[in-house]
Amino acid sequence: MLMVTSCAIGGTLQYGYNLAIMNAPTIFIQNFVNETFRERWDVQLKNYQVTLVWTCIVSIYSLGGLAGALIAGPMSITFGRKKTMLLNNIFLMLSSLLALTSRAAKSFEMIIISRVLVGINAGISMNVQPMYFGESAPKHLRGAASLSSAIFTAFGVVLGQVVGLREILGSEPCWQYLLASNAIPGLIQLLTLPWFPESPRYLLIDRGDKEACINALRRLRGCEVQRSELDEILQEQAEAKGLRPSRPWELFADRNVRWQVISIITLSSAMQLCGNDSIYFYAYYVFKESGISPDMIQYITICTGTCEFTACIICNLLIERQGRKILLMGGYALMTVWAIVFTIALCLCLSLPTAGVTGVLPTEIFSQTARPAAYMIAGSMMWINLFIMGMIFPFLVSELGEFCFVPFAAVCFLSALYVGLVLPETKGKTLSAIANDKSIFGNKLLERIIIVLSTEIPLKL
Repeated sequence: MLMVTSCAIGGTLQYGYNLAIMNAPTIFIQNFVNETFRERWDVQLKNYQVTLVWTCIVSIYSLGGLAGALIAGPMSITFGRKKTMLLNNIFLMLSSLLALTSRAAKSFEMIIISRVLVGINAGISMNVQPMYFGESAPKHLRGAASLSSAIFTAFGVVLGQVVGLREILGSEPCWQYLLASNAIPGLIQLLTLPWFPESPRYLLIDRGDKEACINALRRLRGCEVQRSELDEILQEQAEAKGLRPSRPWELFADRNVRWQVISIITLSSAMQLCGNDSIYFYAYYVFKESGISPDMIQYITICTGTCEFTACIICNLLIERQGRKILLMGGYALMTVWAIVFTIALCLCLSLPTAGVTGVLPTEIFSQTARPAAYMIAGSMMWINLFIMGMIFPFLVSELGEFCFVPFAAVCFLSALYVGLVLPETKGKTLSAIANDKSIFGNKLLERIIIVLSTEIPLKL
């Protein structure tokens, strides 16, 4: 638990925190951009031009995240999971420095570069941290440990919303300090994470250091290593012997993991196309469109973040009892219902999150050699779709009005359907057993389709 806390404070907490802190200073940064244009070029920007520049500032975070997702795999192979998380703070500290000095330098470009760098930091964290947790946790706690990444993401959202209150750092004189405040969790991680061990699987399978693996397991478990757990890692090492780490394009060409790749692409894309994270970017627009007083918006957004944080904790308690599949299906089904409610009432609420459960899947359904590449693919799809949603969301709100949640309802419904038809349950299975079960995806899908169709259409095979 201490290792999870230390790693996540400077890891996925940053993703949620940096999503949330951009909402409070919306008006102040837009005014800063307008003043900068006027002072430099004597140009008064129109409202849509200010919105476009603001959208770029917000969405460039996603392009940084995409870059981080692409380098996370090679970094985790070269430096290991723990050292990658520590080195990742270089991007964070540079980002905080640029954000802090941007106002004095009268440069909104520095804010844009700062958002790219903090995006890289978040992109690396979102890939490497679940991998680190999944490889370090015992089988019966693997889901809960990996899902803790989502708990800290949701906690980061709430923390960012609280720190962004006008009474703290969300006021006009303090917005640059708000953007730079993400350095504090990173500093906590730098001071604490070095005291914890590297991933035992990485030490044995990638580095071939059995003694270091045993020591890491002993420290993490607080007792002598169980022979069955060590045998499982040794079995995976034997299966990976002579194999180099896979590259993302090699996974696309490998028929043995085709459905696994399709599944992580589908679910990683759905995680953003459901519109959940984009709402945090543009909560001000959504609540203003709902008729809520601007003075009350900052307090209402804290309620939405608290809802997701509570739901993440509930999911963490349920994942090892109910399994991954039912939480994914339930989450998307509930979001479908709530999107319809939003459309009717135009009132924002949040349901069971699916992001944390999605983050567990690449660890469980890919082997050690394919896992970094799988996370690169999953992370890339997540950040690309977050960028798309970040760019189009304010225009969806303005153009579709009360119907802006209809596209999200469709995505959630189709995602729930895909999970129900395709995704297998992985609860309680060893990583090696899941990765070696070639029939777990494709054949099951065919069987389910035939069963569904046979209830409607007589089939002769």
